[in-house]
Amino acid sequence: MRQSVLGGGLVAALLVAGQSAAQTSLPDPVQDAIFAQHPPDLVQLGWHLFYDPILSGNRDVACATCHHPEFGSSDGVSLGLGAKAQGLGPARRVNSDTPPEQRMPRNSPALWNLGAAEFTRMFHDGRIEVDETRPSGLRTPLEEDMVAGFASLLSAQNMFPVLSPDEMAGHYNENDIAQAVRQGRLTGAGGAWDLIAARIRDIPDYADRFVALKDDIDSPAQITFPHVSNAIAAFVAVEFRSDTSPFDAYLRGEGTLPDAAQRGLDLFYGAATCASCHSGPFQTDHGFHARGTPQLGPGKAARFESHRRDTGRMRVTGRAEDAFAFRTPSLRNIAHTAPYGHAGSHATLAGFIRDHADPVAALARYDRSQVILPALDVQDWQIMDDPAERAAIAQAVSTPPIALSDADIADLVAFLETLSDPQALVGRLGVPDAVPSGLEVPRP
Repeated sequence: MRQSVLGGGLVAALLVAGQSAAQTSLPDPVQDAIFAQHPPDLVQLGWHLFYDPILSGNRDVACATCHHPEFGSSDGVSLGLGAKAQGLGPARRVNSDTPPEQRMPRNSPALWNLGAAEFTRMFHDGRIEVDETRPSGLRTPLEEDMVAGFASLLSAQNMFPVLSPDEMAGHYNENDIAQAVRQGRLTGAGGAWDLIAARIRDIPDYADRFVALKDDIDSPAQITFPHVSNAIAAFVAVEFRSDTSPFDAYLRGEGTLPDAAQRGLDLFYGAATCASCHSGPFQTDHGFHARGTPQLGPGKAARFESHRRDTGRMRVTGRAEDAFAFRTPSLRNIAHTAPYGHAGSHATLAGFIRDHADPVAALARYDRSQVILPALDVQDWQIMDDPAERAAIAQAVSTPPIALSDADIADLVAFLETLSDPQALVGRLGVPDAVPSGLEVPRP
């Protein structure tokens, strides 16, 4: 939400203007054509892989550990715990004898509609994005080391969490995959991705299904990690498609919204100018904006760096004007993906909207007690405790504050709740009873 200044309770003339703007700014209804189609057998294979901890170095973390339907395809905490922890969501706990070195540096993003064609950037900082000028067709942190064989950007995105020591790989003294990552052996025979693929090749159920499904696989020895990643991407694209919410029905002329939600829609697409960033069918411009969101946890730094800041898009582009800018998130099913912010700084939608409207002032009054953090003996507030660091985050904000009344915020929340899709939230396949590795499926 950017620009404009609203009084406490909009006057009639301004509300009429806002409603008029809303009626001319609404996105078109979502069309089937923007979603790629995937064979059901491939989707089901990806379903099992998504929930199988076999992909993690220590065999203790699955994709679903941090992207679970119980938490709206996120994980229900501000900053998650990956390797060397157990449990799910807010109940996740470290293994006391071998705790992880740190929390994950950013809040786990939701997966809604990532199979739609318009999603050409991934992660909070967009460090993986479509770029036709590169040999792989992608811009990634690996650059020329990025291997071929990806069916989509979503598939390429899957390649990275398995390499992260804090997320899925574990640390170098714990397993062979983590050792390969530490030594920089990612691609090729014996690299980290190949070691993961070898685990899949060694499980007859997975091996037989890949051979049966893929024309370029005649024997299990030909299964590569891109094959694994493509299957997971097909599952994510189908399972987390979300376009049957009350708002979608409204756009299709098949329903109306409650009065409060209608007022919120008028604000969102009108005078409050939320749609200047949260535009399009999935309420995102896919751009990057510095909005003064509080920073907590380890920050985003290389292992040799000692700071705990997270400068967002600037770490990708190197441009000072991108400091503290983060990708505009889609708002689909947003009522089910708390906490909010790139570091999970806010527990409620109303609280986030209130601070988001005037982020510079909000930094000074930020309530730290709202974060949801599994216990871990680390420093979480180094940046917020440093006046200079807080000032740098505030100085990056370039838009004026928006004055919203409590009633305005309540109406905006009511509208955002109409983006909840009951069918998608239940899931098409749900959580499997078991996976071919025989390892424990993540569940509450």
